[in-house]
Amino acid sequence: MMVQVRTNREIELIAESCQIVADTLDMLTVHVKPGADLLELDTMAEKFIRSCGARPAFKGYMGFPATLCISIDEEVVHGIPSKRTLQEGQIVGIDCGVEKKGYYGDSARTFAVGKIDTDKKKLMNITRESLMKGIAVAKAGNHVSDIGHAIQTFVEAEGYSVVRELVGHGIGTALHEEPQVPNYGLPRQGPQLQEGMCLAIEPMINLGEKEVFTAENGWTIKTRDGKSSAHFEHTIAILENGPKILTMGKA
Repeated sequence: MMVQVRTNREIELIAESCQIVADTLDMLTVHVKPGADLLELDTMAEKFIRSCGARPAFKGYMGFPATLCISIDEEVVHGIPSKRTLQEGQIVGIDCGVEKKGYYGDSARTFAVGKIDTDKKKLMNITRESLMKGIAVAKAGNHVSDIGHAIQTFVEAEGYSVVRELVGHGIGTALHEEPQVPNYGLPRQGPQLQEGMCLAIEPMINLGEKEVFTAENGWTIKTRDGKSSAHFEHTIAILENGPKILTMGKA
């Protein structure tokens, strides 16, 4: 598939879906606490999204059964909500996608469940900061790999590792479009970034080693060494004056 360059009107429609994603994650913030039931969080999110005249983009996508991906501690991404409850000291990544009027938005945040230890807190902060460093270089004239290079060099200098098997992506009239956006790599490789491109940039950063595996449910990706992982994601549009975050929430 070719890399899509969107019109101003298309970017407005993508932004509309992105705002619902951001609002959903904002809404969930107060509910992410010790004792929270993952299935209840998922139901809450689906009701909210549908109340906005949109639909959950993940539910039914390639057979995925839920509205949210909820991934705890050593689960990197694609955790399936279940009757599990959140426990004090965990970190939990919540990934949410929305489709409205044929256009998509996608974002993820990692939350602290109650009080967390210093290692997890720093992992979250470094992952969030790496996302912003990747976004900062997502400018027309740069290359796709400049994003991953910015993320990787920052993260590895801090002693963390970058997951290789999962990448960011283009987004628009499909949830996943070209180009793929790795979170690692050499600078100035791959397609050149253009004004009008919309990307979902999503570093997945591990406290320990970079190796991961897929759990028996066929979806959930976990760290091989059992150490925690964090995940932050924004959908952005590349505009004349630089990147614009379309999924920026209030929380």
